[in-house]
Amino acid sequence: MEKLSKQLLATLDNDHVQNMRWMEDSPADVLVHSAEPPQGYTVPWHHHRRTQLLCIFAGVALIVTARGRWMVPPGHALFIPVGLEHSIEILSDVSMKSVYVTPRGQPSKDEAPRVVEVTDLARSLLLEAIRLREAPVSHRKARLVLSLLVEEIATLPERPLGLPFPSDRRMAALCRDYLSNPSPNARLDDWAEKLSVSRRTFTRQFRRETGISFTTWRQQASVFACLPQLAEGQPVTNVALEAGYESVAAFTTMFRRMLGTSPRSYMANRWTLERQSA
Repeated sequence: MEKLSKQLLATLDNDHVQNMRWMEDSPADVLVHSAEPPQGYTVPWHHHRRTQLLCIFAGVALIVTARGRWMVPPGHALFIPVGLEHSIEILSDVSMKSVYVTPRGQPSKDEAPRVVEVTDLARSLLLEAIRLREAPVSHRKARLVLSLLVEEIATLPERPLGLPFPSDRRMAALCRDYLSNPSPNARLDDWAEKLSVSRRTFTRQFRRETGISFTTWRQQASVFACLPQLAEGQPVTNVALEAGYESVAAFTTMFRRMLGTSPRSYMANRWTLERQSA
């Protein structure tokens, strides 16, 4: 991964500070924002006084929170509750859009991030809202678009696609190593041995830390770890073999099971063409 220059990092950090200031100072109940940070950048830790819907339109980002780490694929979004500290690691050049909504009533302290699928309507409304962002507050179309966008967001279907990370330091290190070198044949017993715990203890602790089983996490991780390479345009055959799959067909089967389509169709869909349609 190419290292970003100090000048570019300073510019990106300054843009982040300015955007945060704009959002926090704005009296609006609903705000929209667009950003295209480059690969290798990490958005600093921060939080919002509004609920954030962070939509990934192209590329791959890892959202790091106190509740875990969530790798969200294109065409999906992560709900980030009010006040939750988070940062964003940009794993490949990313196009992301966000909607910030002032919550009604007192937000729950126990609310956790969740991944949702962004519908065609939500996508179109979000793009239009961003285009109209500079319109006067009294602009009727802008108000109607934002109002309908909020209504559509409330109905977005939840998808079990986020990749939660354990908070335990040693277990998280194993997860990071796996993402760097994924293999569908990784064994639970090997991970338990590395942590010097029994299979039963590891299984119980892993589920407690992530909310899902080790097998489910490994299946999701093996697919998600490939998204940056696919986003960069690497051939599906190369990606599948490097991920440890014996054939492209086996990789495609797992990919389709997790994301509902083939790798080629997924990366060629409208989400990767967002820059032309914005």
